Amino acid sequence: MNPNRTSGRAAAADRMARADRSRTFPPLPARPGARGLFAESWWGSAWLDALETTALDSARLARGRTYARDGHVDTINITPGRVIATVRGSRPRPYSADIRLRTLNDQQWDGLLDAIAAEPDRLTALLAKKLPRALADHDPRLLPGPGDLVPRCSCPDHGRPCKHAAALCFQVARLLDADPFVLLLMRGRGERELLDDLSRRNAARTAHEARAHTSAATPPPPHGPGPGTDGATPTAATGRAAEAAPGAAPGEGAALGTPPRGVLAKAALADRPRPPLPHPLPAPPQPGGPPTLPDGDGLPFAPAALAFVAADAAARAHACVSAASSSGGRPAVHSPFPSLPPWEDAIRLLATTAHPTAGLTSATRALYRDLAAAAGRTTTDVARSVAAWRQGGPEGLALLDTVWDPPAGDFDRARSALLAADLPSLRPRHNHLTDPDRGIQLRFGHDHRWYPYESEPGGDDWWPTGPAGPDPVAAVTALLAR
Repeated sequence: MNPNRTSGRAAAADRMARADRSRTFPPLPARPGARGLFAESWWGSAWLDALETTALDSARLARGRTYARDGHVDTINITPGRVIATVRGSRPRPYSADIRLRTLNDQQWDGLLDAIAAEPDRLTALLAKKLPRALADHDPRLLPGPGDLVPRCSCPDHGRPCKHAAALCFQVARLLDADPFVLLLMRGRGERELLDDLSRRNAARTAHEARAHTSAATPPPPHGPGPGTDGATPTAATGRAAEAAPGAAPGEGAALGTPPRGVLAKAALADRPRPPLPHPLPAPPQPGGPPTLPDGDGLPFAPAALAFVAADAAARAHACVSAASSSGGRPAVHSPFPSLPPWEDAIRLLATTAHPTAGLTSATRALYRDLAAAAGRTTTDVARSVAAWRQGGPEGLALLDTVWDPPAGDFDRARSALLAADLPSLRPRHNHLTDPDRGIQLRFGHDHRWYPYESEPGGDDWWPTGPAGPDPVAAVTALLAR
């Protein structure tokens, strides 16, 4: 056997095991105004009992319950022994809350899995997303008891638990309602891993019972040769009988002692009709935004930079899905995001991931400074380039620093149109029409659109202003109205 193939399979199995031991759940929908018990299942209520019996402040629990119902808990990640999520409080940055729980050792897992394999109805209940009470009461206990849950949070509140950790506990109860395998994952093992182990145990148990039944039903062999056997052993006689009847039916071969031949599952299901794939869901009207990340010390990246990259990835995915939907599911001929040089792509990222009317936050200013330092430019150059991209994309950015000589046609007719509309006469130079005394300028692009600019009267510090358009009269009129 090829050792490289064996090591590759082992590495793939290890990756699958690690992936099986980590589950991420999107934010649960808010339930404002809901009343009554927070958990619907008895095991979800038992989880909350373990929290409430050791809480030192009922007011914090009530506040955490409100946070959970109002949807303040973001994405939840569950791994063996730990539940972690960000929880939004009264401050702009969310807090990082987590719940710790002791995992089971290998000996305890063996006892628990043997108990499940011994009673098929227990496995049936688990597959139906229900937790059998017999397993909950099994030693060791699956459900946490008083003091088993260890809450932690990055907030300054030293309550045990604080309202953020309490809100996370309440949302975990809802996850447990839907899937008790979440509890088993917290105790140390993933769902796929458990089902594979139970399959092996059930197969071993079935084989053991079959051997015991065969031994009990088979009579002992005779001590001497019987009549008609010519001194042959029973095995040899059976073999000759099987050879003498090569056309016997499968059931007859089994009766003569020949084990029946099985059929590969792939061959048995080859002709099985497959239902058609469902139609893809329509793309949402707008791309989603990333969750707000909490501040962290000693991280190898800036949370704001990661949020920018995540927002850009969502915008790219939304554009690709929208392009595929408009083309009837066929791949688009041209990518919605063509390859760009690093500088242009960085400007595109800054221009498209922050709303143009949101202003410059401290995080955005820091990104502007970092990009300017990396590109050897000033922050003013970055801000001007972002405004140019928002005005006209790649063409708007190109017109910021380059000029060209348009052929006769639209550019020449623009001056006549401005005079006919009784607007100021603009001085032509290359692809620019400028009135320096009023501080207004139009730049003609290769896409036959006019890009308005403005500056201080008599100055030469031109900034993109307003959207580009095909009508020079409308563009100048908008500039004069500012």
